[in-house]
Amino acid sequence: MPHQDQRLLDLSAWLEQLLPEVFVRCGWGEVPAAQLTAASSDASFRRYFRWQGGERSLIVMDAPPPQEDCRPFVKVAQMLDQAGVHVPQILASDLERGFLLLTDLGRQTYLDVIDQSNAEQLFEDAVEALLKFQLHPVAQPMPAYDEALLRRELQLFPEWYVQRHLGHTLTEAQQAAWERICRQLIDSALAQPRVLVHRDYMPRNLMISEPNPGVLDFQDAVLGPVSYDITSLFKDAFLSWPEAQVRAWLEGYWHKARAAGVSLPESLDEFLRASDLMGLQRHLKVIGIFARICHRDGKPRYLADVPRFFAYIEAVLARRPELAELQQLLAELPQAPHA
Repeated sequence: MPHQDQRLLDLSAWLEQLLPEVFVRCGWGEVPAAQLTAASSDASFRRYFRWQGGERSLIVMDAPPPQEDCRPFVKVAQMLDQAGVHVPQILASDLERGFLLLTDLGRQTYLDVIDQSNAEQLFEDAVEALLKFQLHPVAQPMPAYDEALLRRELQLFPEWYVQRHLGHTLTEAQQAAWERICRQLIDSALAQPRVLVHRDYMPRNLMISEPNPGVLDFQDAVLGPVSYDITSLFKDAFLSWPEAQVRAWLEGYWHKARAAGVSLPESLDEFLRASDLMGLQRHLKVIGIFARICHRDGKPRYLADVPRFFAYIEAVLARRPELAELQQLLAELPQAPHA
């Protein structure tokens, strides 16, 4: 797109101007000849580039206003750094234009390398990092995972998946059932102890780094339910683990987090139920988001992972009879068209 090319030119000019000062400040000597290459993109308007000069590697974030705002990233990065979490250091910023220069946490995500042979160790490191920010006292104002936000997220499912993707309008009875389901999920989320929540704590946003993990994509952090991030970690958008293994990992987290002083539901059973219902809220939201990314943003590839979320939902419905109404509603929806 032409406007993106212009942003890339602006970004390159910005880097050229500020890098000499950054290199002096960091004690790195002369700025070497370098290349700027695409590092990654995500489902938002943000783009990331890798600046590589000799052995030195830096990351540049391009977050175009008005669609994106760098300020939350900067704020949360400072909080997580104070908590002892390994996050990118911000070397330079132009918040008005949406440019950030960051340290590079590596080229491999957890998602690139995780399998049955290393999952225990990688997840153990991820849980340790999670406990650090769950225990971190939040001294400054943060957005809350309140009823309005939980409800707004849930509405993505009927609006974008059911109506836009399936072409189905909920009947009056289905709409009433949906409202009762939302009430159940929202009440469960609001009843949980509140901590700092990353909101996308999953292998794609964790880097193989020193120390492990490097944590990325935290700019949407809020104060919210304690089960949210740990559930996201084990019930991922892009890979699935056996149910028994997930339960064992959740149980291990519950014991470790209680011992560390994280505020949690009193009993393991209460926590596992809270995790199940929190997962449902997230899975319904993500299905809606993936449909929106397809139909609004023209990125259909995310729809390929929708069946994974329905599988998570079905596993929870099978063990939670109190959610029979959701099971019935999903059974009444038309089959999805092929992506």
